[in-house]
Amino acid sequence: MTATVARRVRRGVLVVAVGVSVLAVLLVLGAWRNDRTIESDMGVATGEVLSAGSLRSAVSFVTPDGVTHNPELGVLYPTRLTVGQRIDVEYARSDPDLVRVAGRDASVAVVPAGSIIVVTWLIAAPACWYLRRRGQEQA
Repeated sequence: MTATVARRVRRGVLVVAVGVSVLAVLLVLGAWRNDRTIESDMGVATGEVLSAGSLRSAVSFVTPDGVTHNPELGVLYPTRLTVGQRIDVEYARSDPDLVRVAGRDASVAVVPAGSIIVVTWLIAAPACWYLRRRGQEQA
C-alpha cells in the first residue's frame, strides 16, 4: 500500500466515522425536537400495542374527539412493549401521528447513540493509527 493510498483510506475512515457520529447526534436532537412538539400541545390517551419490536411498535388509540389513530411510523421509544398490551401514550394534538409511550422521552436515545459513537471511534481510531503508520513506512 503506497503512502497516498493509505492517506486516502485513512481519510475515508475518518469521513465515515465523523458521518456516523453526526448521524447519532442528529438522532438524539430529532428525538428531543419531537418531545418538545408533543409537550407543547400534549394529549394523553390509552392505546393498544398492535405489533411490538425493538425499533418499531404499532399502536392504536382513540383521541377525545372519537377518532381512532394508528400512526404509520409507530410509537416513539417502543422498547419492552408486547402485542395486546394497553399503554398510556402522549401525542401532539396538532399531529396525532406523533406519539410516544407516556413517561419516556429523548433521554432513552442518549445511551444507544452514545454507544454507536464510542464503538465507531473504537474501530476508526486504531484503523487510522495503523494506516498512518503504514503510510509513514512506505514514504
